[in-house]
Amino acid sequence: MSKPDELLVDVATLVESGQSNQMSLTVVTGGAVITGRLAPEAVWRQRVSEVLTDSARLGDFAAIFTSTTPREGPPTHLHFHVARILQGTVGIPETGGMYRVSIADVGAWTMGDFSYSDH
Repeated sequence: MSKPDELLVDVATLVESGQSNQMSLTVVTGGAVITGRLAPEAVWRQRVSEVLTDSARLGDFAAIFTSTTPREGPPTHLHFHVARILQGTVGIPETGGMYRVSIADVGAWTMGDFSYSDH
């Protein structure tokens, strides 16, 4: 989208203000379908930092995700956790991943997460 969808920005703003991670959303971006739950950016960054800290090879990157300055204005990105990229009838990764998607790059979206089958 050349101009971000105001309604989607409002959804992201509400997630950010409520510090909730229960909003399920599915977006189409760059030809991919991503489905999962949104998290406030601070919560998402903390979780990514924890995962990196636990990694022997990637621990040095953890600090990048914890050193942030609060951003003024409306959210510019959606922060998914427990999310999957839908590919055919399969959701990858199986356990859910952490994705950051620019709101400006979302071409379509719907509330809720899509079902998939890994059979």
